[in-house]
Amino acid sequence: MASLSTSISKGLLHSPELREYMLETVVYPREPELLKEIRLITSNHPRCLMATAPEAGQLIALLLKLTNAKKTIEIGVFTGYSLVLTALTIPDDGKIIAIDIDRDAYEMGLPIIKKANIEHKINFIQSSALSALDELLNKNDNRGSFDFAFIDADKVSYQKYHERMLELVKVGGIIVYDNTLWFGTVAMPEECVKETMKPNRQHIIEFNKFLAADTRVQISQVPIGDGITICWRL
Repeated sequence: MASLSTSISKGLLHSPELREYMLETVVYPREPELLKEIRLITSNHPRCLMATAPEAGQLIALLLKLTNAKKTIEIGVFTGYSLVLTALTIPDDGKIIAIDIDRDAYEMGLPIIKKANIEHKINFIQSSALSALDELLNKNDNRGSFDFAFIDADKVSYQKYHERMLELVKVGGIIVYDNTLWFGTVAMPEECVKETMKPNRQHIIEFNKFLAADTRVQISQVPIGDGITICWRL
């Protein structure tokens, strides 16, 4: 029986059967039931493609565990798949600052957050990300205090987010950017790219080049989901 993943084209794998194999064999058996509930809720949203791919979420959870992350920040929350995943993974006294301008989408997943008893870990800030980040930076005790950051927001601002994350995330911390292969269009001739995909495609191409030259981080770009880039803060 086809799962939820087959109804939308979120992953980069051009073989739907191969991605389905990976999801059914490795990802879904380990996916907490609460995350499955978030996926089902999100599938009814008209912008459901904005959600974190479950296979990318599995890698994020592993990174959180490997780094013993306790204080994290998330830019771009949407309905909360990655937020719930993070809250379930970090310790009970861990904290997440979650920033998104759209509270309505966040509230779609809020019943799951309450059901999971993880609301105490989350500080949701309804705001444009740049202004919220600048406000955080105005308090010196926030600088270099975050263990982990996940960014999945407007692509035009990725480089600006990056500069602020380098101040907020501690040396040895992890910064993860989503959508850095932009549905595979970064490698397509421009004439083959849909018009609606072109603006963000160009921003992502420029950001990828910028990260590749940034000696302040060690990076790995992973072709799962819609492409994620992992940065280790040096």
